[in-house]
Amino acid sequence: MNTLSYLTLFSGFSFLFFGIGCFVSKKMKMEFERYGLPSYRKLIGTLQLLGALGLLIGLGYSTTLQLSAAFGLSILMFLGFLVRLQIKDSFLLATPSLFYALLNAYICYQLLSVSRQLLL
Repeated sequence: MNTLSYLTLFSGFSFLFFGIGCFVSKKMKMEFERYGLPSYRKLIGTLQLLGALGLLIGLGYSTTLQLSAAFGLSILMFLGFLVRLQIKDSFLLATPSLFYALLNAYICYQLLSVSRQLLL
């Protein structure tokens, strides 16, 4: 297994946890209220679960699925980072969303690089 696979597993399992948390965690419900986005909690949880499944299933079966999931999660987390800044959270509190945005952007970039090499 290579580094990209480990990063994909890390991100995939993280988003399984985060996605489930959107549905069952009282703390997560309060956080979405604090963000001013309580009506989007279940949608975001669903997107996180779909992204996690796309990363994990794509790891073994479909680079295109894995790439799409990484791209979607990077956008979702970048928007999460912007929400944190908008509500005046400290940069330290906003850092996890930025970390996951950059992690998934890196996974996406690496998958694109691998795909290009296979096509040449």
